[in-house]
Amino acid sequence: METLDDMSELENGMVTIIRAFHKYSGHKCKLKKAELKELINNEMNHFIQKIHENETLDQLFTDLDQNGDLEIDFPEFITLIAMVTSACHELFVPFCYIDIAPGHRNNCLG
Repeated sequence: METLDDMSELENGMVTIIRAFHKYSGHKCKLKKAELKELINNEMNHFIQKIHENETLDQLFTDLDQNGDLEIDFPEFITLIAMVTSACHELFVPFCYIDIAPGHRNNCLG
């Protein structure tokens, strides 16, 4: 496998996501509710408010746990990453409409 130095910025970001998940899930490769809360509060606190209320955590966990096994596996975790990334996208694209020619604009949102 290539080293991180050989990988693109996007590939490095993907490796970071994988490592963060396994940092909290350990060898079982699934997150329990407390582990999900710790991951969000420690690793995503600039994008998601710290979770203090159990009701908030319960609702998020229920929404993510698609197979109902009371744990969040990696594909379910990626759903959270995709939702948060999508919601925060505009924070990093201050001018979403880019003039590509007089009278024509490119909409980066599709």
